[in-house]
Formats: sequence, C-alpha cells, structure tokens
Amino acid sequence: MPDIDVVALITAKPGSEDAVREALSELVEPTRAEEGCINYYLTVSAADPTVFVTVERWRSQEDLDAHMRTPHIAAAFAAAGEHLAAPPAIHPLQPVG
Repeated sequence: MPDIDVVALITAKPGSEDAVREALSELVEPTRAEEGCINYYLTVSAADPTVFVTVERWRSQEDLDAHMRTPHIAAAFAAAGEHLAAPPAIHPLQPVG
C-alpha cells in the first residue's frame, strides 16, 4: 500500500495567529512520534499569515485515522477552536498522471 500524503489548511481569525500557532506547535513532536508518521511539517503561508499548513506523509490510511483520534489532536483543536476562522480543511492527496 502506498504512503498517504496530506495537506491540512488551518485558518486563524485575524489577530489570533499567535494563539493558533501555539496550539498547532504542540502537535509537532507527538505527531512525529506516532506509529505510521513518516513526515509532519507545520508551516505558515508567506502570502497570508492567518493560514497554517501541515504537510504530512503517513504509512497508511489507518495510521492517519488513528492520528485524527489522538489526545494531542483533540487538545490542539480545543485550544485553537475559538481562534479559527473555519474548520480545518484536511486534504489527502492523490497523484495525477
């Protein structure tokens, strides 16, 4: 089974960038330590400082699903919740061609 690449877009309300950055930064170490996590990077858009992007690679869909159920995901989204402009947009990717 091929690896799964994922991009997640998380948009902060204007003025809430620091709160969202702090909440999302708490995900990096525990996520990288998860079984099935190959890569996990947290970035912010150079064009729009309210847009945070995770670039991820998982060994399988099951590993990605397990990640979404972890306590650190729940804690980060709870901490960021009122500071988000919209729900996170999570995009599993498929190669073209």
